[in-house]
Amino acid sequence: MANLPEKLLAKSTKGDRTITLQEHLFDTAKSARQIFRLDGRWGQNWCRFFRLASEAEQQKFLMNLRVAALFHDIGKANEEFYRAVSGGCEQTFRHEHISALILHLPQVRAWLNHQPLDVEVITAAVLCHHLKAAEKGDHQWGSPRKGTRNKPVQLYLLHTEVRNTLKEIAEIANLDQPPNLNISSFSQNSQWEQAWNEGMKTARNLMREISDSRRNLLLAVKAGLIAADAVASGIVREEDRIRKTIDEWINEVVHSSQVTETEVFDSIITPILGKIKARQENKEFDLRNFREKYSKEQILILQTQLLHNFQKLAAQQGSRVLLLAACGAGKTLAAWKWAEEQVKHYKVGKVIFLYPTRGTATEGFKDYVSWAPEADAALVTGTARYELEAMADNPPDSMKEKDFTTDDRLFSLGFWSRRYFSATVDQFLGFMEHSYGGICLLPALADSVLIIDEIHSFDRKMFDSLIAFLKHFDIPVLCMTATLPPSRRKQLMDLRLQVYPTESDRKSLEDLEEKENHPRYQILPVTGFDEAFTKAIDAYRKNERVLWVVNTVDRCLAISKRLADELKVEVLTYHSRFRLCDRQKVHADTVKAFAFQKDGERQSAIAVTTQVCEMSLDLDTDVLITEFAPISSLVQRFGRANRHLARGEDFRAALHIYKPPKEKPYKPEEVKKVQEFLDELGQGGISQKQLSEALEKFANEERKSDGSNRFLDSGYFATMGSFRDTEEYAMPCILDRDLDEVKRRIESKPKKETYDGFIINVPHQGVKVKRFDDTKPSWLPKYLGIAQWESNYDVRSGFSTKNLEEVEL
Repeated sequence: MANLPEKLLAKSTKGDRTITLQEHLFDTAKSARQIFRLDGRWGQNWCRFFRLASEAEQQKFLMNLRVAALFHDIGKANEEFYRAVSGGCEQTFRHEHISALILHLPQVRAWLNHQPLDVEVITAAVLCHHLKAAEKGDHQWGSPRKGTRNKPVQLYLLHTEVRNTLKEIAEIANLDQPPNLNISSFSQNSQWEQAWNEGMKTARNLMREISDSRRNLLLAVKAGLIAADAVASGIVREEDRIRKTIDEWINEVVHSSQVTETEVFDSIITPILGKIKARQENKEFDLRNFREKYSKEQILILQTQLLHNFQKLAAQQGSRVLLLAACGAGKTLAAWKWAEEQVKHYKVGKVIFLYPTRGTATEGFKDYVSWAPEADAALVTGTARYELEAMADNPPDSMKEKDFTTDDRLFSLGFWSRRYFSATVDQFLGFMEHSYGGICLLPALADSVLIIDEIHSFDRKMFDSLIAFLKHFDIPVLCMTATLPPSRRKQLMDLRLQVYPTESDRKSLEDLEEKENHPRYQILPVTGFDEAFTKAIDAYRKNERVLWVVNTVDRCLAISKRLADELKVEVLTYHSRFRLCDRQKVHADTVKAFAFQKDGERQSAIAVTTQVCEMSLDLDTDVLITEFAPISSLVQRFGRANRHLARGEDFRAALHIYKPPKEKPYKPEEVKKVQEFLDELGQGGISQKQLSEALEKFANEERKSDGSNRFLDSGYFATMGSFRDTEEYAMPCILDRDLDEVKRRIESKPKKETYDGFIINVPHQGVKVKRFDDTKPSWLPKYLGIAQWESNYDVRSGFSTKNLEEVEL
C-alpha cells in the first residue's frame, strides 16, 4: 500500500521523544503481564477479587488480557490519527471503535477463534478501554464523532508495525500466521457495515447469555486492560523524570512487600493507644516520647488495659463483617484491630478506609492514617492535594515533618505505592459506575483489606452499588455504622456479612452494653421554630453548648443570623456552600468548639449546621435542636449530643425536635413516621440502645437491591455514570473576586498550583451564573461557572441566594 508513513505514532511527540504504535502496544502487553503475573501477589489477588479460582481460569485471564493489550490501539493505524498526533486533525471515528470493528472482520475472528482466547471478551476490552462505547446515543459504537463529517478514513493496516503486532499475538497465543489485512479505508460501507452488524448482534447475545464465570473473566480483562494501558502511557510519559523503566517501576511499586500485623500495630494502632492514654492522663500526646517511655511489650500490655472487649473481639469475626455499635463506642479502633487480624490471613499490600464525604475522609486521615510513614499513607479525595497543603500550614502531631503528597502527573497510579488509605467511597468504588480513576485504583483495591464507614448515609444508588460490589467481588471487608434500617441490614446479612455484636455477643460485652444502655438524652418537645429559638438563646446564656441542625442551607443561614443578632456574638455556621478554603476553617472551628471537655472546663458554644454534622464528626453538645428528618438521620444527629458523658453520669442532653415549614429536601414518605418514632421514645431518659430499637421499628421499608450495576452489566460497552443518586441542584463555580488568583494558579509553572480552595457549589436557582457564554474566560475549565461575590458571599457564613429576612422558618 502506497504512502505509508515510516512510523506509526501512538501519542503526540514530546520533545525528541516519539512513541510508536508498536512500542505502546508492546509496552501495554508487558505492563499487563508484569502487573498481573500469576506468581505475584497482585495477580493472585486480582483473580481472587474477580472469583477466577482455578489455574485454568487464571491462565485464560492473563492470555486474553495480553492479547487485548496488543490489539487495543490497533485502530490508531489510520491517516487521521497520525495527522492528529503529528500536528492536529479532526478525527471522524474513535480509534478504539475501529480496533473493535477490526476484531469483527471474519478473517480476524477466524484467526483468533482458538482456546484459550475468548474473542468477545477481547473485543469488549478493546472497545471499552476509554469508557466511551455505547450501543446507541452518545459514543455509539462505529458512529462518527459529534460535529464531524462522515467520510472514509485511510487505514495503515499493512504497516510493518501492525504486522509485527499481529505476529506477536500469534506467537504468545500459539496461533497460525495472521491474516493479511489489505483494507484501504474505514467507512460505513458494506464490509464495515457487516462487521458492525455482526458486532452488535454478538454484543446483544453476550449480554443476554453470559454466564457468571465468563462475566468474571470479561470484567477482569476489561479493567485489567485499562490499568495496564494507564501504566504503559503514564510511566513512559514520565520516564525521564522518574528515571525508571516500566519494569523497574512495576517491580518497585506493585511487587512490594505485603502488609503485616506488626506493621499495622506499629504504624496505626500504637499511636491510637498513646492518644487514648494521654487523654486519660489529661496530657498532650507526643509519639516519640511515648515510644521512648513504653517498650513493645509494655504497649501490648497497655493495649489489653485500654481496649474494650468489644474492640478486642471485633477482630475475631471473620473476613466479612457488619459492625453495628453506637456513636462513640470506639468502632474505628475496632476496625483497625480487625484489619490487623485480616492481614494474618490474606496476603495484601493495603488497608483502605472509605468514608462517605471528603470531610470525614480528611478527619480519618488526620486522626488515624497519617500516623503511618509519609511514603505509606494517602488521603484520596477529589480535593486531597489542597487539603494536604492546607493541613501542612498547621499540622496535627501525626503530620509534622511529613509530606504526604503524591505525584500528580501519574494521577491514580501515584497511589499504587501507598499502604494505608483514607478516602471517599467514590474514589475506590466509583469503578462500579465506570469511573476511570476508580478503575485505575482497582488493582490497589483488590490488594487490600477494606473498611467502609457510615454506610447508613449511603443514598439509594450508593447502597445499590455497595450491594452489587459485595455480591460479586471477593475481598475481606468490614462495613460499619451506628444504626441501620432492618431492610438494609438484612440485605448485608444475606451476602454473608457477619453482624457484630449480636444479642448473644452482648451478654459478654458489659462495657458496650453499659455505654449503649446509659440514658444520655431527654426529648423536650417544642411547638415550632419560635420556641426552639427561645430554648437556644436560654441555653447559650446558661453557658451550655447548643447545636442546631436544619435541612436546608437557606434556613441555616437565616437562623444563624437571627441568633447572632439576638446574642451579639458570632454564631458558627456550617454547611456545604463555602469555598473549600473557608469551609476548612469553619469545619475546624466547629469541631474545636464542640470538642471533648471536662465539665469544669466547658465553655458555651452555639452553631447552626445542615446535615454535614451527621457523619463521623466528634461533636459533643449539651442541647440539640433539629428539624424533622428521616429517622436514621435523626439518630445520627442525636449522636452529637452528650457523646462522651463529659458532664457526668446523671446529665441528660436536651433534644428539641420540631417540624420545618417544608419537607424538602426529603420526600414525604421519608419523614412520615418521625412523630411515631418520637412518641415511642417518650420524654424520659433515652439511651443509644433505645434509639436503635426505635429505628428498627419505624424505619421505612426499602426495595431490595438486585445486585445489578453499570460495571457488571455493560457487556461489550462502557460509559461513565454517577456513583451518587444526586440531582444537579448546584454547579461548581469560581467567585468573580477570585478569578485573578485562580488564573495565576492555573498558569503557574513549572508546577500548576491547586485552585481547589476557591471552588464553591452554587445553586442553579436564585443566582445568575456564567456558564458557557462568550464572557466566560477561555482559560477557565469548562465545568466551572462564575458566580458573584458581592452581596452573596461571606467567608464566615458562606453563599446566600436569598434575602434571609424572607426565608420561612
